[in-house]
Amino acid sequence: MKSHQLCRSSSSFRSRLRAVPTRLLCTAALGAFALAAPAIAQQPASAPAAGAPAAQSPPPGSPLYGRPNTEGAARLAPIPAPPLPTAVDKLPVAKLKVPDGFKIEVWASGIPNARTMRVGDNGTVFVGNRVVGKVFAVVDKDGKREVKQIAEGLHRPNGLAYHKGALYVAELSKVWRFDDIEKNLDNPPKPTLIYDDLPKDEPHGWKFIGIGPDEKLYIPVGAPCNICMPPETHAQIRRINLDGSSMEVVARGVRNTVGFDWHPETKELWFTDNGRDWMSEDVPQEELNRVTEPGKQHFGFPYCHQGNIADVEFGWGKSCTEFTKPAALLGPHAAALGMRFYTGSMFPAEYRNAIFVARHGSWNRTNRVGGDVLVVTLNGDGSVKEVKPFLTGFIENNNYLGRPVDIAWLKDGSMLVSDDFNGAIYRISRDK
Repeated sequence: MKSHQLCRSSSSFRSRLRAVPTRLLCTAALGAFALAAPAIAQQPASAPAAGAPAAQSPPPGSPLYGRPNTEGAARLAPIPAPPLPTAVDKLPVAKLKVPDGFKIEVWASGIPNARTMRVGDNGTVFVGNRVVGKVFAVVDKDGKREVKQIAEGLHRPNGLAYHKGALYVAELSKVWRFDDIEKNLDNPPKPTLIYDDLPKDEPHGWKFIGIGPDEKLYIPVGAPCNICMPPETHAQIRRINLDGSSMEVVARGVRNTVGFDWHPETKELWFTDNGRDWMSEDVPQEELNRVTEPGKQHFGFPYCHQGNIADVEFGWGKSCTEFTKPAALLGPHAAALGMRFYTGSMFPAEYRNAIFVARHGSWNRTNRVGGDVLVVTLNGDGSVKEVKPFLTGFIENNNYLGRPVDIAWLKDGSMLVSDDFNGAIYRISRDK
């Protein structure tokens, strides 16, 4: 599940481009650390002393809302990233494992809170984040990567989409468009506000966006809570025209999706969704979902979880048969985030049109799960054939060495994986 770290209001919007100096990276990363400060380190917290007065119940938007008042549960809390991006020589790449015939290497480092990635027509990799308030561009020059800052002063610019030369950037409650961005990396244009009819709730408020084969921009609005009856404006995926007009709801009952993509052949939307917290250590599992009837499907939240478990509070009077079941389950509290279909030619034929899913890793589970990349293969009818690990090694002795967030494809068909824990991007390619 994703943690919900409340932060200050957005500063005024400013965009500019320049190569990122060390001082800027340090300042940005320290800002991320400050925002994450309310969360505790990944080492287990101390349980409350016997006889200590009961703590005040957290608000519904807190990730701790609904946490049982038990010693085991009290040891669990969200995990902040280190205060600075990890030095390249300290990255855990040597401990990461990929299947035989593949290799993994560090592609870029020193990118604070590196999360969502989009690749431009000229190969520029744009990188968003949740806590730094900036957007970065990574340019490959003669085999070396240069990191540039192209925007700042944004509030949770996690969502990115690239389309016909324009970069779309989603803040918590606004979507901007930077035209001809790759032609102007050293002097970005003033952005155009596309859409701002979005809630301002911090919990599950950060966005993952994408432009579908229908030439529409897809924007999720997460549930403003761990578990609650969401307003009609929440727990959904919307789509709008590229000028911000004609909003319609594509899917409902979606608690918190931070990754989606379209099947290369059927053009159906698939998305990951993170289930509620504090029901138990092993349920519910995260979901991989498939939209076959846009605007008509409800995926269960808050009534039903993982397709077969009624919620203890909101499930009364409901049946899980009323809702669309997941295409696959992706592990309890594993935080399944970015996902992409593979359409390249570098990987073997068995991976063609397979789904790769980045699992950020659990925080509210005693034994951590996730912190990896899965590959999901499909049958001819679109049903899931198999789910298996592809990239592993981010968990050691029940602690995180890194936390995968998103997946992107370079022009040569190789895979990029972002890691917000270390502020790095890894590249996976064939080992010839």
